[in-house]
Amino acid sequence: MTIRTVLSILSVNQFEEDLKAAIDFCRAHSAHLNAVVIALGTPPMIGGYNTVSSVWIDERQREIDALSEKTDELKTILGRSEISYEVQDVYTEFAWADEDIAERALYADVVLVGRQAARDEQLRRRIIDGALFQSPTPILINRGTRAMNAASRSVLLAWDSSDEAARAARQSLDLLKQADIVYVTMVDPVARMRANGEEPGADIAAYLARHGVKVQVDRIASGGRQADEVLRQHAVDVSAELIVMGAYNHPRWRQTIFGGVTRSMIEESKMPVFMAH
Repeated sequence: MTIRTVLSILSVNQFEEDLKAAIDFCRAHSAHLNAVVIALGTPPMIGGYNTVSSVWIDERQREIDALSEKTDELKTILGRSEISYEVQDVYTEFAWADEDIAERALYADVVLVGRQAARDEQLRRRIIDGALFQSPTPILINRGTRAMNAASRSVLLAWDSSDEAARAARQSLDLLKQADIVYVTMVDPVARMRANGEEPGADIAAYLARHGVKVQVDRIASGGRQADEVLRQHAVDVSAELIVMGAYNHPRWRQTIFGGVTRSMIEESKMPVFMAH
C-alpha cells in the first residue's frame, strides 16, 4: 500500500516529539499530514438537584481554551515544515473519543501514535479501539525507548498465515520496501496444507520479493515460551527497528480477559509496532 495520507494523533498535554516524528515520516513518504490534537474532557460533576457544577463548567472552558492555544502552536510549527498538512482539534469525552478517532482514521493510510500520546493510558486505549478496531486503517504505535525513525532499515514481520498477518504485510509494503532486510518470523510453524504450506514462510517471502522487498525467513522454536516473548526477543537479536504484525487472531473478549499476543506487544514492546486488523 502506498502511504499518501498520515493521521497523527497528538495529546494536548505534550506533543512536540510526536509531531516532529510525524513531520519526518511524512517527508520520507511525500505524504499529507492530518494532525489531530485531542483533549479528553473532565467528566461532569453533578451538584444538588441534578444540576451541573459551575466548577466543572469553568474547568471545561479552561480545557477548551488550552486546546485552542495548543492548536495554534501546532499550526505555527507545521507552517514552517514545508509539508502538506491540515490541523484539527478535538475536545471530547472518554466514552466518545474512539468514535471521533475512527471517523478520521477512515481517510488515512496509517495512524501514527508517538511515544507522548502512547504514554497517556486513557488516550492510548481510545486510539487503539477507534483506529485499529473500528476502522480498516493500520496503526503505527511507538512505546519504545527512542523516537520513531522515518524509515526502518531492519523490520521483523510476524507471520502465521492468518488474514490479519497478510493484511499487515500488504498495508506495510511501503515500509517493507524501504528496509535493507525484512525478517519473516514464524514461531513453531507447522508445515501443512491450508496453513503454512509445505515450506512455512516460502509463499509470503516470494510475494514480498516480487514487490522488491529483501526477505529472510526465520523459523523460531518457542521452547515453551509465549509467542509475544519470542517475537520481541528475536526483534532484539536481529536489531529490528520495527515490528509488523496482524492484530487479534481470535475474539477480542478472549484477548481482553486473557491478554494475548496483540495486547502484550502493545504494552511490552520496546520498539515501534505496525498493526493491522
